[in-house]
Formats: sequence, structure tokens, C-alpha cells
Amino acid sequence: MAKPNAKGPVRIVQIYCSKCKFQLFKYRKGGKGALVKCFKERIVEDFTHEEGICPSCDAQFARNALIRGAPALKIVGTKVTMK
Repeated sequence: MAKPNAKGPVRIVQIYCSKCKFQLFKYRKGGKGALVKCFKERIVEDFTHEEGICPSCDAQFARNALIRGAPALKIVGTKVTMK
């Protein structure tokens, strides 16, 4: 299966917790759609202490997953916002 294109996306978005508005990470996003999954190799800057847990409000915003053979974070519901 195909892996995520490491060179493709050049748009960097900032990901925030939708509950407390804490910045979770900066991410190189490809495409125009909603954020459903975040490949770990595309995370530029990570502000969390535990993967998938907001350090400010302790809400779970994502869970670990293996998507197309690559480690990723699968977003839980609509727990994050993008800017």
C-alpha cells in the first residue's frame, strides 16, 4: 500500500484543542478536506506531553493508529480545530 507523500504537502496548519483552544501541534497538511488523521512524520512541532491527550484540559483528541502502514493519530470526533 502507498505511504503518505513526505514531499507533497507544503501547507503548515496549526492544530488546536476545540475544548480549551490550546495549541497541540503544527502539521504539514495535504489536500483541502477536514483533518481526520495526522501522520506522525508530518508533525513539525508537537506541544503535547502524551500522544492524543491535550495537556491543558486532559481531553483525548486522538488515538494511535496504523494507516497504510504508517504510524498516525486518528482524530476522535471533532476534537480539534485548524487555523
